[in-house]
Amino acid sequence: MKTSLRPGVLLRNATVIVLTLIWVIPTYLVVVNAMTPVHSYTGSPVWWPAGFAFFDNVVQGWVAGQFGWPFLNSLLYALVGAGVAVLLASMAAFGLVIMPVRRTKLWFWLIYAGTLLPLQVFALPLYQASVQLGIYDTRTILIIIYIALCIPFAFFVTRNFLITIPSEIGQAAKLDGAGWWRMFVSVFLPLLRPALVAAFVFQFIYIWNELFFGISLTISPENQPVMAALASLQTQTSALSQPAILATAVVVSAPAIIVFLVFQRFFVTGLTSNL
Repeated sequence: MKTSLRPGVLLRNATVIVLTLIWVIPTYLVVVNAMTPVHSYTGSPVWWPAGFAFFDNVVQGWVAGQFGWPFLNSLLYALVGAGVAVLLASMAAFGLVIMPVRRTKLWFWLIYAGTLLPLQVFALPLYQASVQLGIYDTRTILIIIYIALCIPFAFFVTRNFLITIPSEIGQAAKLDGAGWWRMFVSVFLPLLRPALVAAFVFQFIYIWNELFFGISLTISPENQPVMAALASLQTQTSALSQPAILATAVVVSAPAIIVFLVFQRFFVTGLTSNL
């Protein structure tokens, strides 16, 4: 069967290949250089493996950067921040879409507007407020900040998914005598599962990779997230080799990749519903 090579198809395929290479080449270089033995590394990027010392490099970087607490902190921030934000956002979406609330567009934009401003706008007020409240350089301030940052996008995803659910389901639950809370917990929350998982995965990855507030609102290793510890690894330990730093970076990035791969089915379904 002969396939016609139309200019549009060629352009599309070429664009996909170029975009793929833009992402694949840096990732390939990171992995290859992370595997390179320290004694074989010359300071220039290595394009082909000159040996396999990945685990030795990880141990060297992990010990030098003391990643134990930062890793656990990021796990706490990502799980609690994303989980609470998605729950609160789904409740807000339920209120606007299902419950008889006036000025729904106004409430929508008031909640969603949180994603429209750059994070740097909030840095100084949050720093001053955290100092006055005595929660600067604590886990509490980062959990609060991450929950607040994640609510707008999670609200956007769950609200768009709720719109696709037939209104007859809510009316039937109401005729059966279900109150708003029971209707939310027993009827709509199970139906929202793809959107909830998609929003949770997206926000988990965001919090795991977040750096700005991690270095702005915490300074001690006991409270800093793992990306803040990774950023300071090179400056604090100038004698540490580049393969060790790259190998540690690969390991600390693994949880976000694993979460995405495990839940990618829900991720795609939840984000493509009525978007």
